Amino acid sequence: MSREEPLDRAAYKAWRVFATRWADMDAYGHVNNTVHYQWFDSAVNSWLVESGLLDVELGNPIGLVAETRCIFFGPLGFPEPVDVGIAVAHIGTSSVRYQIGIFEPGADQASAQGDFVHVYVDRETRRPIAIPDGWRTTLKTIA
Repeated sequence: MSREEPLDRAAYKAWRVFATRWADMDAYGHVNNTVHYQWFDSAVNSWLVESGLLDVELGNPIGLVAETRCIFFGPLGFPEPVDVGIAVAHIGTSSVRYQIGIFEPGADQASAQGDFVHVYVDRETRRPIAIPDGWRTTLKTIA
C-alpha cells in the first residue's frame, strides 16, 4: 500500500485560521494528533454556520460525524497559527464527505489532511434524511 501524498492549497475552496495553543502540544514537542480532529470539526461546522446552512440551536437537519481520518505529513507547533482548508469531496443522499487540509502559514503542501463525513439527520428522530436542495447548491460551491 502506497502512502497518500500531501495535497496543495489549490485542493481546498474555503479556509479557516486557527491559533495553536500551549495546551495543544504533546510530550514530543508538536501539536497532538487529537487537536487535528478538533480543527476538522470546527472548520466544517463554522463554514456551515457562516454559509447559513447550520443552525446549531434550532436547525433541521443536523450533521452527525460518521467517519473521520487524518494522515500526518509534518509536525505543527506552538505558537504558530494554522490554515485549515476544506472542500466537498462527495455529496450523497444524506451524507457529505469533506476533504480537509491543515497547513503551516505560507506552506504549499498540507502538514496533515483527511476526510470528515457528516450524515445529515432529523434533529428529533436522529434518522438520516435527504440533504435539502438548497444545501446541495451551497455545498457545491466548495466542491
